[in-house]
Amino acid sequence: MRSVKSLIAAGAASLLSSAAFAADMPIMPPPPMAYAPPPVQDFGGWYLRGDIGMTNLNGKLFAPGYNDASTVSVRQVGHGFTGGTSFGLGVGYQFNNWFRADITGEYRSKVNFNGNDFAVISGLNGVPGNWPLGDTYNGGISSWVGLVNVYADLGTWWCLTPFIGAGVGGAWNKTTGLADLTTFPANNLSTSLYQADGATKVNFAWALHAGVAYKVTNNFTVELAYRYLDLGSAVTGGGSTFDGHTSTRPFEFRDLTSQDVRLGVRWTCCDVPPPPPPPLITKG
Repeated sequence: MRSVKSLIAAGAASLLSSAAFAADMPIMPPPPMAYAPPPVQDFGGWYLRGDIGMTNLNGKLFAPGYNDASTVSVRQVGHGFTGGTSFGLGVGYQFNNWFRADITGEYRSKVNFNGNDFAVISGLNGVPGNWPLGDTYNGGISSWVGLVNVYADLGTWWCLTPFIGAGVGGAWNKTTGLADLTTFPANNLSTSLYQADGATKVNFAWALHAGVAYKVTNNFTVELAYRYLDLGSAVTGGGSTFDGHTSTRPFEFRDLTSQDVRLGVRWTCCDVPPPPPPPLITKG
């Protein structure tokens, strides 16, 4: 019986001693709470781009004779251009998940122009009266276009990102000559052929973009887009008829616009590294 009491007393003394030792230990502050680094943002960096498109140029031809006081009336029929192709390259920068900008240059292939004018001229060649005549035109235009563009990406769903954009720059329009076959119905259907030379003109140009992009990989994106492009105007040079009559007065293509469908690719070549995450534990 005495041995059991001794064991109990010894155990109690040991517990009291341990509690006293723990009470004498300094109190340590708890470690700071750890937090996860912010998610890596999926944007940033320079990119190269290439585009190929189908062009649909529109505009009206203005003949120099329409400024003459002798022109009574003019009716234009069937003015239009054939379809063409555009080829472009550019470099840009993706600033964040929704904003990017690029500089592009493109070549627009030659398209042919055809159309007819029916006019009434007063006192044709000094002969009194109003004289009808008809003009049949055939010519061509090609262009170089440079633009600075900005885009807004409107969110991503199933790897598809719709976007809108706008651009400003310049267009270098080159005519490749214009043939004007004039018919005089009142004069036994006689004809006269005038051949104008080609010329170049530089204009202010602007564009509106809308399309959708598909991200194939982190560095490679495919775009399908529509673009409305205003190219300004174009002119011809002087010319001559086959019977020796010459003129320095140019024909003018006015209000040149194009509605293009374009397929493009973007390759992000230099990703911007994300900022390093903060340490998990900071010193107190």
